Amino acid sequence: MTHQMTLSPRAWAELMLLSLIWGASFLSIRVALDEIGPLTAVAHRVFWAMLILWGYIWIKGLGVPRKPQIWCAFLMMGLLNNVIPFSLMAWGQLHIESGLTSILNAATAVFGVIIAAMFFADERLTARKILGVSIGFLGVCTAIGLDALLSFDLRSMSQIAVIMGTVSYACAGVWARKMLRDLPPQVAAAGMVTGASLIMVPLAYAIEGAFDFSLTMRTWTAVGYYAVIATAVAYLLYYRVLAMAGSGNLMLCTLLVAPIAIVLGAVFLGETLGVQAYAGFTLLALGLIILDGRLIPGQHRLRGT
Repeated sequence: MTHQMTLSPRAWAELMLLSLIWGASFLSIRVALDEIGPLTAVAHRVFWAMLILWGYIWIKGLGVPRKPQIWCAFLMMGLLNNVIPFSLMAWGQLHIESGLTSILNAATAVFGVIIAAMFFADERLTARKILGVSIGFLGVCTAIGLDALLSFDLRSMSQIAVIMGTVSYACAGVWARKMLRDLPPQVAAAGMVTGASLIMVPLAYAIEGAFDFSLTMRTWTAVGYYAVIATAVAYLLYYRVLAMAGSGNLMLCTLLVAPIAIVLGAVFLGETLGVQAYAGFTLLALGLIILDGRLIPGQHRLRGT
């Protein structure tokens, strides 16, 4: 049994930077959606990120996988971790606030615990995990609101779409552990967005039409931010923080992203969230803290180190 890794000042700084980058991604995606469709927005995101990540791998001299089964795994990983969640969340942001999207996105960790327990013996549900998942799930239901769960208007459907995106993220975590664990993480990330691009570019073209490159500077800035900074650079930064801080401390990032997105949505988009959204996030955050376990006496182990 190992002890919780202590975050160095550098690890703290990079953890905060990663949280800020991902928190701002919700704003940039919403800005881009004013001019382009959600599928086109996602196609831009994975395609440009793919070029940058392979460029990084070439510069670093990392090997490129040759086995067909690995590329099939990349295709599935791209579907589960990019195509499905990115598309559902981008569509959802057309009808709900970016801040609310970020709150619901935090449920990824809750569903991740449930799905991991279904596939891995060392991820079984303990009493603490069941409590954390239960409170987290209550937080999600509170943020969405009972009325949304009982109606099927665009707003409620959009919130459900975002939740389904988090379930897909959670499935991607299981897939990555089973199929991609022996690869350098940078190569796995590049392969993933390549698989996503092979699906997303033709899908966006077929449904939303030919890509328009005569976009406003505002839209291109938003696309550049979420594709280059919030996807390609963020993936590389994520693995740096993971190496320095351990997977347990990355739970902090999940808690920090939503408040950042809420503030940016309020300042730049004039968004306001209802009391139930904040109450839901409070419960969800409490559930994540319980899942993390570091504030509970006797719970000092670190996962992933």
